[in-house]
Amino acid sequence: MKYFLEVKYLGTNYGGFQVQQNAITIQSEVERVMAIFFKTPIKLTGASRTDAGVHARQNFFHFTHSAVILPRVLYNLNAMLPNDIAVIAILPVGDTAHSRFDAVSREYCYYLYTQKDPFLYQTAWYYPYLLNLEVLQQAASLLMEYTDFTSFAKRNSQVHTHNCTLFKSHWQQQGNSLVYNVKANRFLRGMVRGLVGTMLQVGRGTNTIKEFRQIIEAKDCTKANFTTPPQGLFLHAVEYPPGLVSVV
Repeated sequence: MKYFLEVKYLGTNYGGFQVQQNAITIQSEVERVMAIFFKTPIKLTGASRTDAGVHARQNFFHFTHSAVILPRVLYNLNAMLPNDIAVIAILPVGDTAHSRFDAVSREYCYYLYTQKDPFLYQTAWYYPYLLNLEVLQQAASLLMEYTDFTSFAKRNSQVHTHNCTLFKSHWQQQGNSLVYNVKANRFLRGMVRGLVGTMLQVGRGTNTIKEFRQIIEAKDCTKANFTTPPQGLFLHAVEYPPGLVSVV
């Protein structure tokens, strides 16, 4: 049988989402625990890769297993996993379902905070600079006019197209935090952090809206700012077609 495995995690202590040879990752930890519990190796396929230090409120794997998996297995797996990784659901799906290729959208949030706060440093970027929220909103809205995001894809991104369809792009104030929310059918490697870093230059007055548009249209990743650190980035949600999987 095939299953989708829903997870959430704090990425601070991990070298990313996908298995790597020289780093502990989210996938390697979940596979390790599942192999112990099920007494057989379990190969997971991930829905969305996240970089080292990036977090997720929702992400998915898919895997196959010969036996029916009962809901109480969640308790056992979570008891064995580190405190910064949680399994939320194990959901039976059809044999052809694919956690990555069947996703219709992914949504990210990037968090900044402007006043020093020891409870936020692992989950947001301390950014103690004056920002023009109105101008940031203009930049975020401007992105909705485009589909080619070559300027915001890190070099050596092995993709056939840099086209993405944005469904949502906006900033909002949450107390002392500032949050960028973006939803699209797909994302390029480093894209969200590149968007945030480049928009912040506009918000601080280093670049104008006109210059931001020129960066987008240049289709040149050397024009964008990718220095945005990972800890403020969250994969917020992965969406699938209705009926493919039941997500609580």
